[in-house]
Amino acid sequence: MPQIPQKVQELTVGQLSARSGAAVSALHFYESKGLISSRRTSGNQRRYDRDALRRVAFIRAAQRVGIPLATIREALAGLPDERTPNRADWARLSESWRAELDRRIEQLGRLRDSLDQCIGCGCLSLDKCALSNPDDRFGGFVTGSRLYGEPAS
Repeated sequence: MPQIPQKVQELTVGQLSARSGAAVSALHFYESKGLISSRRTSGNQRRYDRDALRRVAFIRAAQRVGIPLATIREALAGLPDERTPNRADWARLSESWRAELDRRIEQLGRLRDSLDQCIGCGCLSLDKCALSNPDDRFGGFVTGSRLYGEPAS
């Protein structure tokens, strides 16, 4: 991992990418979504404060556990003066995200348990589909996979 001297207070996009492990395109995307910010030099090059490293690490950790970028942006915007998140911030935010993650884990478990009923054929040969029609609301009326409100042919 490239070392950046402590006296350097601003990073180029390449340095931020190399140190954070995030692709340059991802950093540009994060910036376009308001998750990180940069200033422009007189040559129109991006420069990031060193604290962008911690922000990117925070963003990537939250993404790895399935937190949507919009939720991450709200969390970062809710920090005083939009400062860089610290350990206490992560603890507080991760606790608030726990219920949503538990709900998703439960949903994925149900999906996994229903997967053996699916043969991946578009439900042309099954009377019901546990993936497209999980509660089988229409099983008594039509066969195959139907979206709610879709007319039976």
